[in-house]
Amino acid sequence: MLDLPIPPQTSLRPPSEVMRLRRMGAAFPTRLSFLPTLLRHMAAERVRIDRPVWNIDARGFGHALYTLRLAGHAYGLVAVSSDLPPEARTDRVIATAWDTAHVLTDGIPDAAELARIVAAAPRQEAARFTARDLILSRANKSVRLFDHVTARLAAGGQPDPGLVRATGYLMRTTAVYGNGKFGIADRSRIADRPVLSGPFMAEMLTVWLIRHFTHDLAEHVGGARLDPRLKRHLGIGNATGLGMAPFLVAHPLLLDAWMQVRETALARVRAVEALEADRIDRLHTLVARAAAHLAEWQVDDPTAAARLDMLRREWPEVAAHLSPEALARPRPLDRLMSGATRWSIDTQELLAALLIEPFGDLVDGLTECMASPFAPRLDPAMSCEALAALIAQDWDWALALDFAQRRHSARFWYVSEEKAEPRLGDRFTEDGAERESPLDIARQVQALARDLAGQRGPLSRFLALHPNHRAAARRVQTLARHPYAEIRDNMIGAECLPIDMLRCKLAFFGAAKFDPKSDRWTRIALAQGAPLGPDPDSAQDWWLAAMDP
Repeated sequence: MLDLPIPPQTSLRPPSEVMRLRRMGAAFPTRLSFLPTLLRHMAAERVRIDRPVWNIDARGFGHALYTLRLAGHAYGLVAVSSDLPPEARTDRVIATAWDTAHVLTDGIPDAAELARIVAAAPRQEAARFTARDLILSRANKSVRLFDHVTARLAAGGQPDPGLVRATGYLMRTTAVYGNGKFGIADRSRIADRPVLSGPFMAEMLTVWLIRHFTHDLAEHVGGARLDPRLKRHLGIGNATGLGMAPFLVAHPLLLDAWMQVRETALARVRAVEALEADRIDRLHTLVARAAAHLAEWQVDDPTAAARLDMLRREWPEVAAHLSPEALARPRPLDRLMSGATRWSIDTQELLAALLIEPFGDLVDGLTECMASPFAPRLDPAMSCEALAALIAQDWDWALALDFAQRRHSARFWYVSEEKAEPRLGDRFTEDGAERESPLDIARQVQALARDLAGQRGPLSRFLALHPNHRAAARRVQTLARHPYAEIRDNMIGAECLPIDMLRCKLAFFGAAKFDPKSDRWTRIALAQGAPLGPDPDSAQDWWLAAMDP
């Protein structure tokens, strides 16, 4: 295989800027996000979705089976729709019943296996699953829109575009479990497979198939077909809470890989010396689409609403800087990004996502680097002096914190016994701090630095006397090799907002229209505007989709 030349690039944005929670919490999806990447693969193969089983009654209850072949492997999605009383419908993790339940299978289940899954899926974690079950998920209806859509179809009409635009999905998932949880398949089963070996690709395939099911279910209950324009704008929602937040801390090398890929893509785009006419036209189209997307995006949370209002006010200024004169200059996108500091962090991050979008030829190959082959490791031969120098170099933000002040140690993370899910407690008003999860990275590194002061010789000798510092020493060494591996903020401080971690991770999934319900959970939309079938052209062009007027 010939080695292709590496495109030129500018310097990457420094981790000290990128890896702050406020900026991570302003992330937007890009063409490098997992769902767009999956759909490009599926479109390139022209994957066909079949529905060999549709055992759904007139009210929309029963089960269905969807099948496909992807990169030489067969997969199935079993979807089970149940009659859920309104009082039992909740997106909270304490729920024990849902409108629908889903299992992605490795291979196409036969009749006996289908019956097993149909019985088990609605029970979710209370049931038993096998290594052929790859993903376990559940979803609830957006009742108002689902009922509106089915009623309009039954009456011979189409749903109100305004309501479709305002909600954007018929159902939202409340969990999408993978990687061996509750007895389903370990990741090792698919780790070497084409396409699904990428991060969260099996989960994204599940979500996309659930979207198909929601369309089919609404059309079945309504007895008519949805207008394809409206149907395409119906994605799949998701409700995500604290359970996802610690992931980025627990997987530093994966975080580094994701951030390095995105920042490298942006650096390649910024290095483009001159823009052709079609790229300029594309940028103008995307700026207008982003404006329409911002107009559609509605939130109730006052803080999020104020940030969204700022975005809407500043975005016309961004558009004005994409004048023919500005884009005719050398390295026009680097100039634009360098001058973006005049705008809010949210606008800066939306601009960064937009600039990446028209340059698939430069950046799409980077998605192969999203799955890190590395693992954190400790180098016991490093000298204590060298480790201390690394702390001084990369962890000044952590050393500056005073953990004797309540605001810097106000929180503690723990895992609930009932649901085995991460939770966040108040250290000074709630019990349980003695069972704290080790997410206090800044405090650990500060304690390491304190005991390391004046030490000489190999790290192994120091750790033999202070074994409690092994984890912190390993993180310091890891960050030296992987500069985007660490969130550079205090995870136990009063100012820590878990919503920032949620948004960062969800943006890498491909999520948009973040709708925070508190600083600890949010609703989102996935696959809004995504293709309805394996069309290579439409798979390339649905970033921040907005419905046509």
